[in-house]
Parts: sequence; C-alpha cells; structure tokens
Amino acid sequence: MTDAPRVPSRTRPRPSAPGADDRPADELTAVLDDTRPHRSTIGCIVLASEHASSIADAIAALLTQTRVPDVIHVVVANSSDATVEIASDLSGPHELHTELGSQLTEVFVHDIGADSGERAGALNYGYFLVEGYDYLLSVDGDAVAHPRAVERLEAEARSDSRIGGVSAIREIAAGPVDGPMARFLLAGQRAQGARSALQNLSRRNAAVLGGPLSIFSVAALRNVMVQTRRTTPWAEDADAEGLLLSLHLRNAGYLTSISPGARVAVPGMTTLPAYAAHEVRRIAGGIDLLSAGQRGDPNAQPLHSTLRVLWSENAGLLAGLFVRVAFLVLSAAALSTGAVMLSPWWLVPPVVTVLSNLRLALAMRRADHADVLFAALLIPAEAFRWVRIGCAARSWCRRLTQGAPYDRAARGTADGGLGRWALMTAVAAAVVALAAGWVQSAATVQTAVLSVGWSVVGVIAALQTLVMFSRLVRRTEDVRL
Repeated sequence: MTDAPRVPSRTRPRPSAPGADDRPADELTAVLDDTRPHRSTIGCIVLASEHASSIADAIAALLTQTRVPDVIHVVVANSSDATVEIASDLSGPHELHTELGSQLTEVFVHDIGADSGERAGALNYGYFLVEGYDYLLSVDGDAVAHPRAVERLEAEARSDSRIGGVSAIREIAAGPVDGPMARFLLAGQRAQGARSALQNLSRRNAAVLGGPLSIFSVAALRNVMVQTRRTTPWAEDADAEGLLLSLHLRNAGYLTSISPGARVAVPGMTTLPAYAAHEVRRIAGGIDLLSAGQRGDPNAQPLHSTLRVLWSENAGLLAGLFVRVAFLVLSAAALSTGAVMLSPWWLVPPVVTVLSNLRLALAMRRADHADVLFAALLIPAEAFRWVRIGCAARSWCRRLTQGAPYDRAARGTADGGLGRWALMTAVAAAVVALAAGWVQSAATVQTAVLSVGWSVVGVIAALQTLVMFSRLVRRTEDVRL
C-alpha cells in the first residue's frame, strides 16, 4: 500500500514575496501528479516438473506479455530431466519494452527436489516467495500464455475487491499429431474444455480456480489460511486442490471468476492411459469434497453452491452410464424373447446431441475441421463419452470401496492394474449373473421386467434430452470461446 499523498495545509497563507501566488497552483499540480492509480504487484510462480521440452516457451511467453510480472519464480519439483538447466538459461534480470512502457522483472529458478505434495506443494513453496506482492500468478510449466493474458487477468482481478481469484480460458495447443487415437483424444478434450468454459462464461463464475494460468489475491489467500487454520493456502493432501481452495475462497466471502479475454494454450494428452489417469484423479478428488469429512475438514459442505457444477457433472455421467448400459441390456433381453419393438422416439436424443455438439464446435474461436467432424459424426463424440463415463465409474467405485479419502501411497495401487482388474471382474460377474437369472425367469416375469425397464430408461433419457435441448436453445451470443 502506498503512502497517502502529502496535502498542503488549509490554513491562511502568510504574506510572502512577490511571485508567491503561483506556488499554490504548483503544489496542487504536484498533488494531482502524486495521485496516480496504484500499480499492483504480481509475483509469478511457474510450476515445473518434467518440462524440459516446454519450460523455455512458458517463460518466454511471460517475458513477452504486455503486462510482465514483477518477478518470476520457476519452482521445479520431482524433475529428472534438464528442466532446471534450461530454465536457468533465462534466469536473471530482464528489462522489457512493451505497449504499457518499460518494465523490469527478474527470473529465479528453484529446484526443490522430491516433493510429496506435488502441485500443491510447489504452489505453497511459491506462495511464501511472493507473499509480499498483491497478486500471485500461477503458471504451468507447459502453458503458453497469450500476449495479453496477464494484463487481462490483472484487470479482471482489480475490477472488484471481492474477487479472490481469476482463471484464464484453457485452449488445447495445435500441433502435429501422430495416430488416430491422439487426434480423437485431442478433439474430445477440446470439446470438453469448450463446454466447461461456456458454462463458466455464461455465469462469469469459475467453480474451480487453478488450471494452467490463474491469478490469486494474496490477501484472499492469507484470509483463507486464517479461516481454515492452515499454514499454507493449498491442501497438499487433496487431489482436487484447486477445487478445495475455490470452496474456501467462497466461504471466506470472495468471488472466483473467469476472464473472457485471457487465454492460455496447453498441450493435450495424446494417450488413453494418460487422459484416463488425469480424469480419474480429478473426478475422485471432487468426490471427496461431495462426501462428509473430506481431507481433514470435519465440516463438509456437499451442497455448497461451488459444488453444483461437480454434482451436475457426476450426475450426468452416471445417468449416461445407466441409460446406455440399460438400453443395451434391455435390447439384448428383448431380442432373446423376440419382443424387439424400438420406437422412433429413440432417435431424438442422438439428434439433439449432434446439434448441441455442432453448436459448441462452431462457437469455438479456433475450431478446425477435426472439431466439426467430431461433433457432426455421432460415433467419435459417443466414444469419448464412454471414456469419460468409464473414468467416472472407476472414480466412484474407488471411493465407495475405500470408504474414506485415500492417501497418495495407496493411489498407485488404485490407479494401477489391480484396481482396473477388480472393476472389470465385478462387471463381468454382474453380466453373468444377470444373464443366468434372465434365462431361468418365467415369461411373465420377463415381460414385466421389460415393461418397467423401458419405462424407467425412457424417462431418464427424456430428462437428459431436455437438458441438452435447453443448452441448445440458450442464448450465448455474447460468449466467445
């Protein structure tokens, strides 16, 4: 905080030498010059691990911003490649000339070695490096911020003193991709990210702060530490540390926002195991917050407004799983009895889905032919939906079987082959049991089961179709992806 400007005395001036009448005007001009808008200070934390191939681009993007951070700390943890050496080549002071004038910054590189806290641990380490600044800017080591991203994040954060943090819109970086699986996964991730950004921009509220580029008010983080009685802002034992911090910020009376103009490009995951591991961890971390006693916090708030998006996402994925599996099971059961009578109404959900996906693809600022084909052809979008449904099913099964938030040592077993084979074994056993019971059932029982089953599936499918149709007709002309 700057000192208040020195205001001239309001007492009657004493007689003085000739020419003194011009002095009050000069003093008033000096006072007006001293009341320039306060320039906030930004301390940037670059989170790096195995980022030897991207850390130079991430730092260079920060040094070419129209609003350059006042200091840049590169925090490298759990790295076994040349990330530290490459980042050190860009360390030191930098004098930059931008549209906003000459700016000075300095880059520091910190190799903290092995850190069990992973991302949250690096963020907490960086917080204590920049706690004397007004804002903390967190950047991933593989994220390339657009030239005006920091300027727009700062403007959004300063527009309202109640804002505790602002996130940028994430875009999947374009580049050469080898193989149909990689192209399929990248198109699916772009569609998934665009839908999430559309929901946040429609409300101008980010349910989850974090991601590859975000800015936080240091004062808000300090208040969160006081209210949660923690010594660090981020919980190092949480898989969804960004969601948990967002929840704490909202409880402290702060807003969590998303900037419509700040964008950041990140590489997508091009292998199915990598995407599945990331998605399972993200969903499982959110599930912990939906249950009581999460992460050492005895006052769980599963109905908190911040968690509505999470409830909606999980309900949609689980309902989609039920409808798809039940449709296949009922179709097979009806086929076995020779009573297959599919109604044309079952064509309505796929049509609405395609139209909704197409509208989303056309709203994307940098959509290409792959995005349009992914939306127009039902099969790719449906296949990606099955991948997400499988990740949600694994997350819920893991949470229900463990009964309590698991620790990081047990995560390797749960994410590895043991947990995957346990789920597949349970599904196979359930299929065999259903088939055996169906074959041995009487005809009247089979007819009753088919009648009730089709009715239940039809009602749930109709509700899902109405939700998709509402998204299709919703006015979003002022929202640009």
